[in-house]
Amino acid sequence: MDWVTITALDFERCYRAVSTRDSRFDGQFFTAVRTTGIYCRPSCPAITPKPTNVTFLPTAAAAQQAGYRACRRCLPDAAPGSPLWNTRADLAARAMRLIGDGVIERGGVPALAATLGYSQRQVTRVLTTELGAGPLALARAHRAHTARLLIQTTNMPMSDIAFAAGFASIRQFNDTVREVFAVSPTTMRIEAQRVTRSGSHLVPATNGSLTLRLPFREPLDRGWLEWFLSAHVVPGMELWEERAYTRSLRTPHGHATTRLSFQRDHVRAELSLHDMRDLAPTVARLRHLLDLDADPVGIDEALGVVPATDVVEASGRDLPDAGAAPADHPFNVGVATVRRGRARPPFTPGIRVPGALDGPELLLRTMIGQQISVSAAATHAARLVEALGEPIDGPVARLFPAPAAIAERGAEVLTGPARRIRSIIGAASALASGDLVLHQGRTATDLRRDLLALEGVGPWTADYVTMRLLADPDVLLDTDLVVRQGATILGVDLTDTARWAPWRSYLSMHLWKAALAGRKATPPKATAMKAVATPKAKTRS
Repeated sequence: MDWVTITALDFERCYRAVSTRDSRFDGQFFTAVRTTGIYCRPSCPAITPKPTNVTFLPTAAAAQQAGYRACRRCLPDAAPGSPLWNTRADLAARAMRLIGDGVIERGGVPALAATLGYSQRQVTRVLTTELGAGPLALARAHRAHTARLLIQTTNMPMSDIAFAAGFASIRQFNDTVREVFAVSPTTMRIEAQRVTRSGSHLVPATNGSLTLRLPFREPLDRGWLEWFLSAHVVPGMELWEERAYTRSLRTPHGHATTRLSFQRDHVRAELSLHDMRDLAPTVARLRHLLDLDADPVGIDEALGVVPATDVVEASGRDLPDAGAAPADHPFNVGVATVRRGRARPPFTPGIRVPGALDGPELLLRTMIGQQISVSAAATHAARLVEALGEPIDGPVARLFPAPAAIAERGAEVLTGPARRIRSIIGAASALASGDLVLHQGRTATDLRRDLLALEGVGPWTADYVTMRLLADPDVLLDTDLVVRQGATILGVDLTDTARWAPWRSYLSMHLWKAALAGRKATPPKATAMKAVATPKAKTRS
């Protein structure tokens, strides 16, 4: 994907992707057709336009800014997001993460600029130059997408949808929907209801609840994500049952509860929102949690992962033993594989790096889990949730405690070494006071520096939090015990990993998985009340 960047698109290669209707590139660029005035995703099933009639744009906002309307056949706004916003760490990419999280809807361009540490003029100039649209236009595109979701999947009144999607007025809402989708909001809902009655869409819900399909790029290692979510369940705020993950989360205007389950071609997300204005940031955070915007084919090619259709099983004599996990084991990495006569580490196609729904929660739970097993960490966190978590209605009883609550009363609840408790209280105090800020708009260098300045936070914790919070693709957890064991099993030299850049976070996941498969780790059974012990995965930090 070095030919698709934020600032430039290679016309010939983009057109080739459109000609072959390659869905891998959906969301990575958009095709604007001059003769029809519409923009599409690369895999649009419509007749491929002539090269002289198309131009390629990096964002939907750029297409809308140029006067194009969204194709109603391929719904380009429903494609997975661009992986560039995670793989790059420049100002434009960090701004896109924050815009997706709803910063402009909550505080306007001044809030975006202040969060990034730049002037409004500089942010606007950079985004317009690199993405073809300024921050307001980019936010408008996100609002249009949210409006479409609410119109098509809920029975909310149009006036409520307008404000829930972030529009300043009903007139602005109506005008935007007409400009972007070429139909009125009422017509869009009528058409969606016809499709619903035909059985091809999910049934709409009401009262702050709705069900969405979260698309992703294939392949997806579902077993790895299911294990990761289920093994780290904290009773009281999370559940794992019937191969579905349910949890509560804080949102900008309150809280939400979500239930996630993996389907053949999408993730089913059942949402219950306290405030519908939180729909867009909640969906963005769920996609971040599951790393659904990643480009797995590009990552797998860089890591030398053998595609499932190109694998020839071998005896395994040329590679270290990867473990004898059962064939249906979610950690099964199989035997050595050979491609065109060359042995490669038996990595699993489509592995993802789990992200985070809440930065403060990620840091505090990581610190709680230092030096203890995953099951013990869940027990300590559950005790904290029960004592200090805010009660809510729904399938889970509480939210993870706010940093201020842990700073004030955490010492009464936490147990273990006095130094670790002091460190956790110190981190919570820094978060509550604003001395430590955790959000996706930060640079990895600045974030890691601030984390290492905290008492009790060493390189492993800083790297782990940076990797998951920022979706940083190139963090090698080479001090992690389990990663080292996986490297030994697969014959990977952790002192010579330059060839894996910039995908060493994904390499770390492969090594974790290989080590746990070698130990014959068993995924936890579905349970709502008891976390399952797994081998220790953390080293002293």
